Amino acid sequence: MPKARVGIVVFPGSNCDHDAYHVFKEIIGADTKFLWHKDGAVGDRNIVILPGGFSYGDYLRCGAISRFSSIMKDVVRFAEGGGIVIGICNGFQILCESGLLPGALLKNGNLKFVCKTVTLKVENNKSIFTYKYGIKENIELPVAHGEGNYFCSDDTLTELIGNNQILFTYEDNPNGSLKNIAGIQNAKRNVMGMMPHPERASDESLGNTDGLRLLQGVAESVI
Repeated sequence: MPKARVGIVVFPGSNCDHDAYHVFKEIIGADTKFLWHKDGAVGDRNIVILPGGFSYGDYLRCGAISRFSSIMKDVVRFAEGGGIVIGICNGFQILCESGLLPGALLKNGNLKFVCKTVTLKVENNKSIFTYKYGIKENIELPVAHGEGNYFCSDDTLTELIGNNQILFTYEDNPNGSLKNIAGIQNAKRNVMGMMPHPERASDESLGNTDGLRLLQGVAESVI
């Protein structure tokens, strides 16, 4: 039976790479492998995950150094060719720094690290990332970040709204994010970034599987 081929990029400082690997390999059953950031190629993968963590210690700016890692040139090529890319937390920051997603992630409005479960609203379920959810459905996912405050220009915000690129919003904004934005997709609808962690809410043993539908849906979309 065909399987999704998932590549999880590992940067120095990544700390959610094994969480994502566990979900895709052990729960979803995908062909899953780690991609070391210096390897420089995505290879035969048809889904690429940029996981959470503190790549390069978040020096300069979150994701600012990782965007120059050898593999990112090929991730950009892969995405521009229609390949599916998901950036979670630090991965979202890297996608913004690399230009694959618009906007930027700023320091949280209260200047404090936030680590808790938050309620999200599904704003668009006509996407390969969200089609297993109901429109306006509330789901719960954990967050853990100090720089998750999404910001973009007025023109970019108009485009995000007009193109239906906003996928998730916070019901109770934990970081000051513009328009409560928690997750977006690109205009081509093959690249997604979000600050909450779906991979940390995908195992029944943890008491929450709200994130599994997102990751499983993406895996099924490429088979």
